[in-house]
Amino acid sequence: METKNAVAALAALAQESRLAVFRLLVQAGPDGMPAGKVSEALGIPPSSLSFHLKELAHAGLVTSRPDGRFVIYQADYAAATALIAFLTENCCEGSGAACMPPPACDC
Repeated sequence: METKNAVAALAALAQESRLAVFRLLVQAGPDGMPAGKVSEALGIPPSSLSFHLKELAHAGLVTSRPDGRFVIYQADYAAATALIAFLTENCCEGSGAACMPPPACDC
């Protein structure tokens, strides 16, 4: 992951509502959730949620797909894993012996 991508992802997650949305989508698994369910679950008005989802998508942390009349949003697990790897790649000055690899997602 390039530094500019990491900065964009971290900036997107550095806001309470977006962090909550991302965490909910991670919990939802690969099937994702329709925007309406996300809005209901978190109590975020649809217009605000749309803005937050756009920011997360722009940062590469969320993807979407149409499903009939709905748009399903999913966490991008590869992007999240890449961000964690970027943050820990120089852990322990590169020795790695004392550092644990990021946990695998069994979503």
